[in-house]
Amino acid sequence: MNAPAPVMPTGKEMMQRLVQRGSAVSREPAADMADLAEVIRTLLAVEARRDTRVRLGGNLFDVVITGSGPEAYAAAELMDEVQGGCGPVIEDPESEWLYWLVPPGSAGRWAPHSHAVCLGAPHTITLPSLNRNRPPRPYWFRRSTSDRLVPTGPLREALTHLRPEPTPHAALEARLGIAL
Repeated sequence: MNAPAPVMPTGKEMMQRLVQRGSAVSREPAADMADLAEVIRTLLAVEARRDTRVRLGGNLFDVVITGSGPEAYAAAELMDEVQGGCGPVIEDPESEWLYWLVPPGSAGRWAPHSHAVCLGAPHTITLPSLNRNRPPRPYWFRRSTSDRLVPTGPLREALTHLRPEPTPHAALEARLGIAL
């Protein structure tokens, strides 16, 4: 006589068994899952063409802040030449600043500069929608087209040579409540 075929548990039953067998430690979310969830939410918001607030540092990027006058525009043109197209830069017409997206960890290695400030964690930045490419609100001066960021060495050299104004130091110190 043939034995009856075993009944396969449902997906819900299998999950309940796994949870019951798991230790208390395995029921805790992994420490980096909150970061992953935040990155996924950010990417979905950007894809949906919404402005998106992100934390600096981590695995994404830091930011170098400069004035957005003619000298800064000339620096972007130099970076176009250096990079074969400048990495991502956001212009904020209200503050008259450019935000240059640079590799993560740059803030920790950035020496004081008379015409630029580099910020990383724990600060945040709002990325404009990917389709915003003109004022009045912050917009992509140089669009983020790939995983390319602005290299700090050539950027620092360009900023030292061109000296963009207005410098952001005093306004950032007042806004952030820290000495730069």
